[in-house]
Amino acid sequence: MPPLDPPAPVSTHRVIVRGACPHDCPDTCALHITVENGRAIKVAGDPDHPTTKGVLCTKVARYLDRTYSDQRVLHPLQRTGKKGEGKFRRIGWDDAVRTIAERFKAIATSPDGPQAIVPYSYAGTMGLLNYGSMDRRFFHKLGASLLDRTICATAGKAGYAATIGASIGTDLEQFENARLILIWGSNPIVSNLHLWSRVQEAKRRGAKLVAIDPYRSLTAEKCHEHLALLPGTDAALALGIMNVLIAEDLLDHDYIANYTLGFEALRERARDFPPQRVAALTGLPQQSIVALARDYGTIRPTVIRLNYGMQRHAGGGMAIRTVACLPALVGAWRDPAGGALLSSSGTYPVNFKALERPDLIWNSPRTINMSTIGEALLTADGPPIRALFVYNSNPVAVAPDSSQVVAGFAREDLFCVVHDVFLTDTADYADIVLPATTQLEHVDVHSSYGHLYALANNAAIAPLGEAKPNTEVFRRLAAAMGFDDPCFRESDEEMARSAFNPDHPRGRGLDWDALKVTGWKRLDVPSAFAPFAEGNFPTPSGKCEFYSESLKSQGLDPLPAFTPPRESAAANPGLAARYPLALLSPPARNALNSSFANLPVFLDAEKLPHLEIHPDDARSRGIVDGENVRVFNDRGSLLLTARVTDKARPGVVVALSIWWRKLAPDGNNANMLTGQALTDMGRAATFYDVLVQVERTPRLNGTASGEREARQRHDRYQSSSS
Repeated sequence: MPPLDPPAPVSTHRVIVRGACPHDCPDTCALHITVENGRAIKVAGDPDHPTTKGVLCTKVARYLDRTYSDQRVLHPLQRTGKKGEGKFRRIGWDDAVRTIAERFKAIATSPDGPQAIVPYSYAGTMGLLNYGSMDRRFFHKLGASLLDRTICATAGKAGYAATIGASIGTDLEQFENARLILIWGSNPIVSNLHLWSRVQEAKRRGAKLVAIDPYRSLTAEKCHEHLALLPGTDAALALGIMNVLIAEDLLDHDYIANYTLGFEALRERARDFPPQRVAALTGLPQQSIVALARDYGTIRPTVIRLNYGMQRHAGGGMAIRTVACLPALVGAWRDPAGGALLSSSGTYPVNFKALERPDLIWNSPRTINMSTIGEALLTADGPPIRALFVYNSNPVAVAPDSSQVVAGFAREDLFCVVHDVFLTDTADYADIVLPATTQLEHVDVHSSYGHLYALANNAAIAPLGEAKPNTEVFRRLAAAMGFDDPCFRESDEEMARSAFNPDHPRGRGLDWDALKVTGWKRLDVPSAFAPFAEGNFPTPSGKCEFYSESLKSQGLDPLPAFTPPRESAAANPGLAARYPLALLSPPARNALNSSFANLPVFLDAEKLPHLEIHPDDARSRGIVDGENVRVFNDRGSLLLTARVTDKARPGVVVALSIWWRKLAPDGNNANMLTGQALTDMGRAATFYDVLVQVERTPRLNGTASGEREARQRHDRYQSSSS
């Protein structure tokens, strides 16, 4: 037998491409994507990026599962079945674009006019180009209705701005130097991992960690102290802390005199919230309130990480505003490691006018609130909504009051387009589905709402199938509509060059051509950034405004105040008698809103949607751990598996979310129970202002049958996506 020829040498071409995580998380990690022969083989954190430090969350570390998932939409699709069935046939891009353009032209020239067309998008990607650039230009030129993007952060942003002036706060990198850290309405282990590593370092150095949260989250379990207040009572607790600080003179009088406005009026307001009253309002022990205030007034540096979980109720904007007043009372802003952080987004000089081109608006379009899309689809007039273009979002899963949302999307007379990576719950109702790129397949530029580094995302691989980024989709639609403004021919590279305002002091050096090579660059701020050490607040007065003329002009209380949740015993005792349990639906660890929630790694980890219920509440209802329960109110109901645990405080139940409806055992998720009422400021969603009742149910009796049905739903989803 002749000898075998030696194997031919294998030629491999391996490169590392710099990118950025696009998902709705404050960490905005810097990525290294390893590409071999045109295929991404590894996604890792940039070890040199000062906040990422080479570490990614479990979701993004598995990002290749998302990019190369066999469930991806890779070609344009046209509906063949009934709305909601998820049945489609493949079509070409030219046919898809022509169909959309013809429908949009017909609606725009009808008596209803272009305002009958509504864009619906949010933070499926946080890149400045694919979040909001060519899409905004297109809808502005079309004359479509504007979208009020309120579903997550606008209440807190408005409340914080009324006090501080803009979304600027403590530098994440300084948290490790703090001595007292209040983690208020936040669960950074799940949703802000790189802050948590800094907090852990502070803990090792002797800092005290206090979690303020109705739920004993993974983060709260690792803090020295957990204060489990009643949902929506954060402002009352903050006013109680103020009461003690003032009564015991634990104040920085010099800072108050020089850098704040309205202290005397605030003093009078705080007198109405003595610890005894606040204990009754919050459900916390009186001594815990006093002890927290004394710690806050005496330990330096002290910093508050407040987050958007505490603003999702009727008084949510005021709750954030009230907590944001605390650092100025004790002079915490003097220290780089002191103060507060809600969001760092206002630190970035993003040139929104250049990206979005609001000057293209030629009519006086109405504004549709995305948090009330269910009501808008069913009842809007002047004109009714006749077409909806959904991208960067999955409203059938994530919008409140699912029954109305589904009814609206099921309208046969509604023309619906969905641009997405997967056949989501929303895509099942679309007339046309367009395939979207993942972050590895397009160019983008990023700010952050958790740190101070601008980042570039370079395309690591060619788009799979016929997937296209948002920017290219709207370029094609603009051409099909006959929009000939030069801005519709700008490339992603050209738009990226204009993303930041080069004349802003903090934006010096943010040159796109350099940024895409280096991957990231810190804003032009000091390494020990203490933005308000000497005042200079970006408010009308230049001071921290305890008293706000701006709020007064809006008909709101100019001083910090407490507004109980609409659905609570305090505000609606009749409703609370029928539905005595407050429902919270914070993020599950393995999902991010509805992103990642369809991937096998999530489903294998989470197994089934469940409800955490305190032993006292379970016992009074005859509920035992592991059995199925029905959670319901006047808006709807869903089936969950009970987990009896004291992680949920008495009177509160917790359903970690958000599940795709079609992957849940009964086809529902927590938004069957949430309502469309809005917050006091920012017109935001009130996801955590919900009362329910819980009862045992014979349906899906036993975990095994629930798992079988959930798996069957997932298998059907996989089959339909193939």
